[in-house]
Amino acid sequence: MNTAFAKSETLLGVALAPLDVVRQVGLVIGFSLLTALAAQVVIPLGPIPITGQTFAVLLTGALLGSRLGVMAMIAYLVEGASGLPFFAGGHGGLLHLMGPTGGYLIAFPAAAYVTGAFAEHSWDRRFLTAAAAMAIGSAIIMLSGWAWFSVVMRTSPLLTLYATVIKFIPGDIIKISLAAAVLPSGWKLVRKQPGKD
Repeated sequence: MNTAFAKSETLLGVALAPLDVVRQVGLVIGFSLLTALAAQVVIPLGPIPITGQTFAVLLTGALLGSRLGVMAMIAYLVEGASGLPFFAGGHGGLLHLMGPTGGYLIAFPAAAYVTGAFAEHSWDRRFLTAAAAMAIGSAIIMLSGWAWFSVVMRTSPLLTLYATVIKFIPGDIIKISLAAAVLPSGWKLVRKQPGKD
């Protein structure tokens, strides 16, 4: 019985082809753990810290594609909500997921899906299109976080705009630029491997 699925048009899908069930499960778990590790990179700035999570989320979508990217982010949220110290700064539990920063967290699957869908349509092969795909994914995370924070804290969205969106933009530009620069280079390396045209 052949357990391989249709060829994925993402960087890891091509580099690791064929992606059978075992490899897919391994990638989903591995990238959920990468996101948990990135969450421990914390710069405390007010009620919402700057973390490495968004970098991991966007890279997950770009490397795994929409379907596996969503699965990895759902696995991450389940791991963290179950009490594992996988959220920012070693936090975990359902209460943290439902707290003021929960809007960012629950947007991770959507952001990975969108970024992955663009990657599956070759947006990850050039710097500008990769950056655009990741910027859209990042906007989904920030807008969800902004809306959620405003509701949970019962404050005007305009009053929370700086603390929930604007202060993250410079860091996101750096994270997106780094990830977008790596992806086209990865494609060049994969194309040089025999049988990976």
